[in-house]
Amino acid sequence: MKSNLTLAFLSLFLFTALATGLAAQEPPKSLISNGDFETDRDADGWPDGWPRAKEDVKCVTEGENHFLRLTSSKPGETVMLYHAVKIPAEVRALTLAFKMRTSNLKPGKQPWFDARILAEFKDKEGNKMAGAPAAPYLRKDSAWTERTISFLIPEGATTLEFMPSLLQVEAGTLDLDDVTLTPTDPAPLIEAAKATAAAAKAKQEKDAAAKRAKAATLLEKEGNLLANGDFERDPKKTGWPEQWGKPKDGGSYENENDNFFVRLKSPKPGEMVMLYRTIDIPANVEALQLTWRQRIADLKPGKEPWFDARIMLEFKDEAGHKMSAKPSPPYTRSNTNGWVEKKTEFLVPASALTLEFMPALFQVERGTYDLDSFVLKPVDAAPLLAAAKAAEEEERRARVDPESPQREKWPLPLHVQGNQILNSKNEPVWLQGMNVVSLEFSIKGEKVLKSTLVATDEWKANCIRLPVKEEYWFGRAAGQKDGGAEYRALVDQVITLVANRGKYVALDLHRFRAPTAAHVEFWKDAATKYREHPAVIFDLFNEPHGTTWEVWRDGGFVAEEKKAADEDNFLTPEEKAKKKNGFESVGMQKLIDTVRDAGAKNIVIVGGLDWAYDLSGIAKGFEVNDRGGNGVVYSTHIYPWKRDWANKVLLIADKHPIFIGEVGADINKMSFIPADAQEDPYTWVPDMLGLIQKHKLHWTAFSFHPKATPVMIQGWDYKPTPFWGQFVKDALAGKEFTWKKNR
Repeated sequence: MKSNLTLAFLSLFLFTALATGLAAQEPPKSLISNGDFETDRDADGWPDGWPRAKEDVKCVTEGENHFLRLTSSKPGETVMLYHAVKIPAEVRALTLAFKMRTSNLKPGKQPWFDARILAEFKDKEGNKMAGAPAAPYLRKDSAWTERTISFLIPEGATTLEFMPSLLQVEAGTLDLDDVTLTPTDPAPLIEAAKATAAAAKAKQEKDAAAKRAKAATLLEKEGNLLANGDFERDPKKTGWPEQWGKPKDGGSYENENDNFFVRLKSPKPGEMVMLYRTIDIPANVEALQLTWRQRIADLKPGKEPWFDARIMLEFKDEAGHKMSAKPSPPYTRSNTNGWVEKKTEFLVPASALTLEFMPALFQVERGTYDLDSFVLKPVDAAPLLAAAKAAEEEERRARVDPESPQREKWPLPLHVQGNQILNSKNEPVWLQGMNVVSLEFSIKGEKVLKSTLVATDEWKANCIRLPVKEEYWFGRAAGQKDGGAEYRALVDQVITLVANRGKYVALDLHRFRAPTAAHVEFWKDAATKYREHPAVIFDLFNEPHGTTWEVWRDGGFVAEEKKAADEDNFLTPEEKAKKKNGFESVGMQKLIDTVRDAGAKNIVIVGGLDWAYDLSGIAKGFEVNDRGGNGVVYSTHIYPWKRDWANKVLLIADKHPIFIGEVGADINKMSFIPADAQEDPYTWVPDMLGLIQKHKLHWTAFSFHPKATPVMIQGWDYKPTPFWGQFVKDALAGKEFTWKKNR
């Protein structure tokens, strides 16, 4: 009995071991079930486990064999079967096997418009991943063909999208059968991939070395990496310069007095016209200089800030991949006075092999762009590296961490009493500071946060005048995609920085001539946002001019200008065109009413006529009605060509507080003002500051920016200009100036 039991257990053990061994040798199970399309348990005419497809995909029977058929019913349309397959976490490689057959196949226009098996990986969030396997394809009719591909799975992939397709073919049928997707050993694939990559790398390096050597030879021979950069060579008489690609439309080869050049002309508003050229770079080149001649006529830029005449430049590495580092494109948004010489220099990334060179009329409305005499050659990188380092350091210094409101540090609210501005303790407040500009001409501003801190902390200003633009505020300018949210947040951060230091901001709507409904809309929104903010003063309209005092206050029709005004120097061609037509003004009183209707009692600043210089109308009965707010301050802007201070400004000083919203003088005279009308700043500035101090006039100097004249600072190191900025800094520090005479 014991012996029989022993035999029985031994037999069972051997059977189990044999079965286990056989199971270990069985091929892995396919991740795609019913890949032969034979199972249809619910008899609905569609194979179990496969997603339903459109009518162009059917389950077909030949004899006793079932398979899927994709049929193109319309030229150029894609017919696709989609099946998402989950990948087990432990699987690192897969083998896809299938049978395919094509008939009546007519590929589409592109080389990849054919019958093919597409596959793509996705991660657990459903994002597409790099590393998709190569797509097996057929471009002609074929009997049943067995195909097998093996591929590695990218790290993090959880799904394989399996997509047999007739990809935009003109006509044809694709039959699919016996699909399996099985795990496989990744080791051979990894080794093969390494070997392939090494071979490709070696070839790539060899090809790159040959290209660099050829470029070096060209440079030595012609002194120019851009062969035929002067467009003079057309040896085959084709009517187009040798080695230059011709635009499909809008390009012509011109000859003026035996000089050849290329002309790009916009054939249609918004359409791109571009020359394209690739230029190989010799070894060890760290920087390049590009010089050329250009002539631009009848240019009207497009809707976005970069829709203009420009030369786009991009680098590619030895693998042909675009590099993130690329030169800033030289661009022009206005016409030139004939031919002009241009130059730009830029650094070359260490691994760059090729420069893509693309002069273009980039989606302009219209225009002509003539180009000639291109020379591209190496230059010393040291100055550019130093400049880049300095710019990086400048940006680092300009970075300002955002601050949260610290209400306990905010200044006391202001109100007007007689000709004084008082705080809520009835203490006199003398507003003195500067204009921190750029948000009126740049949606991102130019170092406004840093400038605000320097102005308040180092120069001791207690008031910042902040010019803004309603178009940017509402996000309606070219390039704004967020409805103005980022712009408004930047304005808000300036106000918070100033308020946290116990000081004030004059929010200036920086517009000209006369207010319109668009400016009512702005103040309705801005006043609602900052109503009762103790640090915010509302400077309602920058520089009124060219109307009567009645229209200035109460609104009315503003006729077109008969001649160009000073402001036109700062306007775009579109804005100049609009200004030629008359418009309806709402008047300054409407702006005040809008602020008060929004529930805001904040002090308002109201500029007079003659570019906010002339306040004489206020003395003649054209005062505005504050309607229960905290008071009105009248604003004047005084520059060295403004005369009759006594009768244009000081005549209301005994009755109303006066805010000089803009004041300043530059050593470089304004081109649109007669030179003899502009007094030297070294005599004018001390007298003006003496006048301000004598009458305790509130003032914000113009401008705390190195390129917006009159300039107070020489650069972004905030070193004051000797002719204006130093005087301002001294006055804010308490230095007294003597008022010697009126102007």
